[in-house]
Amino acid sequence: MTNSGPAAPVSPPAAPQPAATGAVQAARDPSEGSSARPVRDVFEAQVAMARLGISAGSIDGALGSQTRAALRTFQRRVGLAQTGALDGDTRAALRIAPPVLTSHTVTSNDLARLLPVASTWLGKSEQPRLDYETLLEYLAEKAHAHPLTIRRLNPGIDWDNVPVGAVVSLPSVDYPPPQGRAACVKISLSNKALEAFDASSNVLAHFPCSIGRVAEKRPVGALSVLLTAPNPNYTFNPDIFPESEEGRRLGRKLVLPPGPNNPVGTAWIGLDRPGYGIHGTPWPELVGRTESHGCFRLANWNAEYLLKLVAPGTPVLIEP
Repeated sequence: MTNSGPAAPVSPPAAPQPAATGAVQAARDPSEGSSARPVRDVFEAQVAMARLGISAGSIDGALGSQTRAALRTFQRRVGLAQTGALDGDTRAALRIAPPVLTSHTVTSNDLARLLPVASTWLGKSEQPRLDYETLLEYLAEKAHAHPLTIRRLNPGIDWDNVPVGAVVSLPSVDYPPPQGRAACVKISLSNKALEAFDASSNVLAHFPCSIGRVAEKRPVGALSVLLTAPNPNYTFNPDIFPESEEGRRLGRKLVLPPGPNNPVGTAWIGLDRPGYGIHGTPWPELVGRTESHGCFRLANWNAEYLLKLVAPGTPVLIEP
């Protein structure tokens, strides 16, 4: 499930930047107290925005396109110029309450849930569940982070042999408790981003998303949520995967069990267009690409949060 692609190092703490003058209202994360301060670097900005429900994708400390998109959403929210840059005004408005990192003590239950995932559709369908394969994969998703970030935060850990009782440092990320349901969801195909809004057009959540690789299979216009399903199973239909040699050989449908390594991850939000939905994915580091069969892929943690914001009937507007 984890991707070994490059990610920029997590930056060490930098000296605090001077606060900007002006009338911009700072956005405060729900855990913030009197010790809150402006963010110091991109890593802290990613954590602070996540605490506001604004995801920059897998936390990696890099100012990439998804982080810039998240910053633009935050800047729009607080009335700043939407530059996508972590400039002085944005640092002053984007505040974080320490600790930025938290610790997780590895338990026997953590290790017991790990399970290799079969490489074939048939093999997957015969497993009891499609759970995490490695502890690194599990903890990276728990912390909304890139696996390389977790490695860099824990240089002394042998990830092939982590014992019960080992203490691991993770980004301290918790989304805010939902304050009611979303009034609507908007998906921008050009920006590869999904946003949920309340009845006053305030952004409740911003998530990177993957879209269909074939333009003709990307729905555009007004749809709505038809159903929601946490921890769904998945029906493999060989007709949808004509490129699959195994599918052609099998010639029949297969039902795959639930789990984070299920093809639709840990959440399914069906839309009122047959075969289309918003869902999780086994590969969160790949979210934000043009690669699906037409559905909209989110990181599992974002799909699970969106599940709390929508209900059957919630409007979903898909823009070019």
